[in-house]
Amino acid sequence: MIRKTLALLATLTGVVFTANGYRSRRSGLLSLMSFAYGLFATELPLQSLAGQLGVTSLVTRRLPRRWRGVCWLLSGLSAAGLLALDRIGHKANVPLATALDEGLGAQRRTDTTGLWQPPAPHGATVKSPGVARMLRIHRDYAHDADLPYGPYGGANKLDIWRRPDLAPGGRAPVLLQVPGGAWATGNKRGQAHPLMSNLAEHGWVCVSINYRLSPRNTWPAHIVDVKRALAWVKQNIAMYGGDPDFIAITGGSAGGHLSALAALTPNDPRFQPGFEDVDTHVQAAVPFYGVFDFIGQDALMHPMLLPFIERSVVKQMLAHYPQSFEAASPLTYVNADAPPFFILHGTNDSLVPVEQGRVFSARLREVSTQPVAYAELPCAQHAFDMFGSARAAHAALAVEQFLAEVYRR
Repeated sequence: MIRKTLALLATLTGVVFTANGYRSRRSGLLSLMSFAYGLFATELPLQSLAGQLGVTSLVTRRLPRRWRGVCWLLSGLSAAGLLALDRIGHKANVPLATALDEGLGAQRRTDTTGLWQPPAPHGATVKSPGVARMLRIHRDYAHDADLPYGPYGGANKLDIWRRPDLAPGGRAPVLLQVPGGAWATGNKRGQAHPLMSNLAEHGWVCVSINYRLSPRNTWPAHIVDVKRALAWVKQNIAMYGGDPDFIAITGGSAGGHLSALAALTPNDPRFQPGFEDVDTHVQAAVPFYGVFDFIGQDALMHPMLLPFIERSVVKQMLAHYPQSFEAASPLTYVNADAPPFFILHGTNDSLVPVEQGRVFSARLREVSTQPVAYAELPCAQHAFDMFGSARAAHAALAVEQFLAEVYRR
């Protein structure tokens, strides 16, 4: 009886795992588990399917026929759900194309051939990034690593991604990547690899940075470092083949927050102490699943996030110092002169509600004179672009198309 119960629990766990890929929790400690398991279900569904079938085969080997049939029936339902999630991921180009059509117009450029340097003959990263490929791709492009851009040791270092055949004086467009991690973790390696490898293969120069983290450091140290890195890029990237006059900024989660804030606050002296005179304008911003409003309605914030920000990041209470949280919110700085924005968010995000992206993009569209594209990706979790999944590849190509249109204009 114990063997039967364990087998049934194992297959039921697989069903719950798959169901979580369709409808995730957004509050409480269970939301953290929902995020972790949902990310594997939605971005690696075939790998998850193989694991579930292997477990089912193992636990049902010595069961009676009836029990074995029940377990395999449950496993079959889970398998059907995972196959459907795989299909949804492969069709992510549809909502992405719709978002770009709405934000840029149906006549937007979809073919980037001839706009910048074509992929090198050795490159295959654009067509088939893959999970294994993402694990080793840093060494293929980050030929200039751990360069210091500020006075804070390892927290102020950056990597430059570029093709080895890129001409030093080529003035290639530049992408600045800001990592996420709740302002307390995260590293310049391991995030946005599908996007950076895609752009680097097309002749871009990509710069991924570290910055000071909490709780050791207090806000606004994080955005100051992002601005300091941007200033370094403006002053030095030409030596690596980049064009300081065309810089796009991106990042996910906390990096989405910081990249949006940097894009909306060029030359703001509050965030540029000691280098107030350096121009920190960017030409485009592409935040992924970012936090844009720290003081909005409850639906905009995960219930565990605000207490963490109060305790470890801003180190003030919202009720006592609302001005500090307002000053940290990108939504506060939306203005007519905002650069072009492409905002991406998953509908199943368990950590940063999709309403953050909806409210921010709607406000930008009301005020900004520049294009604003907003893509909601069905069933996508937080950090959906971490692996080299089909959805991540589609997102990378869509971002390239968005930046191509901005660059062309």
